Amino acid sequence: MGAELSKNSTMDETSDEPPTSAVLLDNCHFSQVTFNNVEKFYIPGGDVTCYYTLTNNIVPRGKDWVGIFQVGWKTTREYYTFMWAPLPSGVSGDTAVQQQIQFKAYYLPKDDEYYQFCYVDQDGVVRGASVPFQFRAETEDDILVVTTQGEVEEIELQNKNLLKENEELKESCTSLQKKNMDLQEQLKKTQELQNGFESLKSNKEKLELELNSLKKENKHLKELDNCREAELHQLKEQIQNVTSEKERLETRLKTVLDRMDQLQSQVLNYEKEVENLARLDHDKTEQLESLKEENRQLRVTVAEQDQNRDLMKELEETKHLFQILQEKKNETDKENQKLKDEHNALLRRLSQTADLSSFSVVSPSQHQIRPSAMGSLVFGNPYYASGANLEARAADVASIRKCPMCDEVFPEDIDTSQYEEHVQSHLLDCPLCHETFEKSNKQVFDDHIYCHGLE
Repeated sequence: MGAELSKNSTMDETSDEPPTSAVLLDNCHFSQVTFNNVEKFYIPGGDVTCYYTLTNNIVPRGKDWVGIFQVGWKTTREYYTFMWAPLPSGVSGDTAVQQQIQFKAYYLPKDDEYYQFCYVDQDGVVRGASVPFQFRAETEDDILVVTTQGEVEEIELQNKNLLKENEELKESCTSLQKKNMDLQEQLKKTQELQNGFESLKSNKEKLELELNSLKKENKHLKELDNCREAELHQLKEQIQNVTSEKERLETRLKTVLDRMDQLQSQVLNYEKEVENLARLDHDKTEQLESLKEENRQLRVTVAEQDQNRDLMKELEETKHLFQILQEKKNETDKENQKLKDEHNALLRRLSQTADLSSFSVVSPSQHQIRPSAMGSLVFGNPYYASGANLEARAADVASIRKCPMCDEVFPEDIDTSQYEEHVQSHLLDCPLCHETFEKSNKQVFDDHIYCHGLE
């Protein structure tokens, strides 16, 4: 009775009922709104201020409300009293917002049962709930309670009863969840039926439009028929006025009527032919559009095929050119390997010459370069001239160490490793095949690296 009075009083004050639903507790989100500074006891007869925080996981709406529920409630329809939740102002949705609302003492419960605050959105779903509290004055018994053995046994018995009731409530909750699922299925079917109804309604509107069009055509035909009836009436008056020509006019009237029937049948045939021609014209138009689209697709396909043929032709030419370059590169690699071997042998002989003072002339057979090394290459041997210069200069290194690349003269007492490092500084080594080139022929070295890139 008190709950009904509180609901009616709140409704009179707000002129509206809060939105509720039959959603069970398992489908609610209690962490989106948190209640702060909730007391264990509220003194009866005084106003109660409720403090809560809106997290960034909820978007407040105009029909959200905060209600007081007795502990053990199952749906949001079981509220005792409620107040509309004010909308926060000037705050972005990414930060938490502190809010408060005050319940008047007149609408609060008068018993000492346990209650809690709940934040409900405008869809009737609970977004937050507080810890339980009571409406009574706090006494010393609430601070320290001394019980006897009998009271302990009674409390244990009550606990057993409460556990039994809890199991029954769980079973009831399971049954209600199953019913809720059935209701959800029924709601889904209802929604499908609603969609079908909307479709039928749309078809009905289309049929009504067609019916109105047919009514207009029927009205036009009736007007034509009225005109023909007027003509017929004039003919009848002429028949009555001219009795002397009655037989002739009757024959003529019969002929005119037959002709009218023929004309009507011809008009109907013409209308059918016009409809057929219009239908054929529409089909021909659709066929023409389809043929245009096919023609466009064929053109695109032909263009793509032409482009693919050009690309294939270019690819074949590129492959052929690559094969030619690969063959030339293989030949060049073979010749370069031969030149490298001869060059390394020459460097070893130069080192040996620097150590042997008695050896003054180098054997011509050791420095002779095979003619095929120059003539077998397509673009000539870039190391032929340099190799010849090295061999020509080898004879002068009997008593003086002289660089075969830059003609720099080194003292006889200089270390052999320093002399070799100086000669090596004039050379470039390929990092892929370790082939050696002169720095003065850097273009040849770059072409050699480029050929590796084609591989």
